[in-house]
Amino acid sequence: MRAVRLTVTAAATVAALTALSACTAKSDAKGDGAIQVTAADSTCETSAKSVPAGHVTLAIENTGSKATEVEILFPDDRIVSEKENIGPGTKYTLTAEVKAGSYEIACRPGMKGHGVRQKLTVTGSGAVAKRDPKLDAAVAAYREYAQEQADATIPKVQTFVDAVKAGNIEAAKDAYAPSRVGWETTEPIAESFGDIDPKTDTRVNDLEKGQKWTGWHALEKALWQDEKVGAEQKALADELLTDLQDWQQRVGKAEITPTSMANGAKELLDEVATGKVTGEEDRYSHTDLSDFKGNVDGAQKAYELLKPVARQNDAALVTELDKQFAALDTLLDKYRTDKTSDGFVSYDTVTEAQRKELSDAVNALAEPLSKLAAAVVK
Repeated sequence: MRAVRLTVTAAATVAALTALSACTAKSDAKGDGAIQVTAADSTCETSAKSVPAGHVTLAIENTGSKATEVEILFPDDRIVSEKENIGPGTKYTLTAEVKAGSYEIACRPGMKGHGVRQKLTVTGSGAVAKRDPKLDAAVAAYREYAQEQADATIPKVQTFVDAVKAGNIEAAKDAYAPSRVGWETTEPIAESFGDIDPKTDTRVNDLEKGQKWTGWHALEKALWQDEKVGAEQKALADELLTDLQDWQQRVGKAEITPTSMANGAKELLDEVATGKVTGEEDRYSHTDLSDFKGNVDGAQKAYELLKPVARQNDAALVTELDKQFAALDTLLDKYRTDKTSDGFVSYDTVTEAQRKELSDAVNALAEPLSKLAAAVVK
């Protein structure tokens, strides 16, 4: 789940109201080739507005008072690459692969709204340089994996929707967590489209002013807290299925690169750290550990596909990632309802000390995982 993004139409309205001078561009990239991005509460300064096609690195610093998100965007608001939850006073390096064309770099203070944006022109022949064939194979395999996950999700969502529409609250509760697994494993792809995630996976505290609350979590509240399924919830269930069928059809057209796979794996770990470990994601059902496992599995799949190239470029990093993925998988297994099941204990039964242990394991993995993108483009 990510903070909601405005539609392209709404964004254009906001852009017209936003002082364009808030985004300032300096003339040249830094000597090492990185674009310096200084994100504050109302400004977004970048050190270059033109770079050659290929791999681009953003050296991001948040000098503001709010957590921010920095993205490289296509003109239609699809995401090339992004980093969420960059805390005040912190820095992050984001590596992405870009073809020739027009883009925007967006800083989104508070991780909401249109954000403050800077134009970026990528020059060249229209394509990136040739890369290791193993990376092309990894991208192809990941695209197939993402489609498989989407295809497997729709029947599970149908089961959930049928139970909601039948007014069978207990059956709907049983179907809720399984219906989300495929989404959670490939969430960065869903988020890259910009419009689907806000409709299907927004939490109540992430709603924009005037936004209607739809999707899984609105139904989760109805089932567990309100214990009520009426006409409104049945309509929401139909809408959820329609939106996810749209996602299923779009997955095959997603822009996927080796760096977006690596950055997406890190984003999945960030999702765990900011939503699942805290218990905020599934606050009514307490099925957070199922989502947690989905995020970890998705990150591990991307990593395993990129591992052959990462190993030849940085063997020590691969050794550390293998170690930390294994440790986190072992820790999660402690919370299964049984060793042959995909079910997990209710997260409200997990103590603060146990949550701290899970958080520490996620952080231990997230740090080396943040280096994966750089390792595959060496």
